[in-house]
Amino acid sequence: MLGSAVLAQTYPSKPVRLIVTYPPAGSSDLMARILGQKLSELWGQPVLVENKAGAAGSIGMEYAAHQAPDGYSFVIGNLGPTVVNPILSKVPYDVEREFVPVSLIATGPNILVVNPSTQAKTLGELMAYARANPGKLNFGSGGSGSVAHLSGEMFKSLARVDIVHVPYKGGILSVNDLLAGHVQIVFSDALPVMQHIRAGKLRALAVTSPERSALAPEIPTCVESGLPLVAVNWWGVLLPAGTPKAITEKFRADLVKVMQDPEVKEKFASLGVDAVSGTPEQFGAYIKSETAKYAKLIKEQGIKGE
Repeated sequence: MLGSAVLAQTYPSKPVRLIVTYPPAGSSDLMARILGQKLSELWGQPVLVENKAGAAGSIGMEYAAHQAPDGYSFVIGNLGPTVVNPILSKVPYDVEREFVPVSLIATGPNILVVNPSTQAKTLGELMAYARANPGKLNFGSGGSGSVAHLSGEMFKSLARVDIVHVPYKGGILSVNDLLAGHVQIVFSDALPVMQHIRAGKLRALAVTSPERSALAPEIPTCVESGLPLVAVNWWGVLLPAGTPKAITEKFRADLVKVMQDPEVKEKFASLGVDAVSGTPEQFGAYIKSETAKYAKLIKEQGIKGE
């Protein structure tokens, strides 16, 4: 044990790799670059961002699981590859067995947006219209199993409405078709829709976070609007299982320091997410509760992977 404690005092003594499970320029990648730069300044060692995209994040998770458990590689896992993919399909990794949760680093609500040609001005009006017109409304998402898709399925289940899912090959494509009026509803992350909401091209009815979002405090939550729907996207840091405890603890202390940096908070807010941090126990328990929630929804709604 003494050996690993001494190791932690000098850690890190060489470059560290940060694995991102999505392509460059997406939310996960942009967060990774902000985080990597700050950790690099703190450690005096380069943090190299490595994009391993594909299979909705599963390829990067499998790659991260097979890295040496020495603290010199870590991954940003989010709701999709950490929780949803393993429920929807057979994935070549086991999150609980092959990773050590370190801390949640960001949460971001979805915003329920409609095309202004839709008569509904509130979530209550949308539910009333959908109930009176079963099968008439379409909702777009970035693909089966995406948080936008699952939010829509949760909406269908809780509001007892019949709306039709239209999957796209990415969230931005569903927003483009919402603007064009080809679909009427999208549950989108904040970044792609805020400018269109402010310009009056889209109407925001609710956010899916438990509390109102600091990014758009004027938009009520689904819960406030009478629908107990809570579905947030989230991102957290995981290390390969077997990483020495002393290194995990040093890593977490440094990560928390960086996540509390006002500049990091500001940069994350510009991406439409809240910078957060916590303990490995909290993050591990959160992954378990999210898994239970989405497993139930996926089973009840008969959702299939693509």
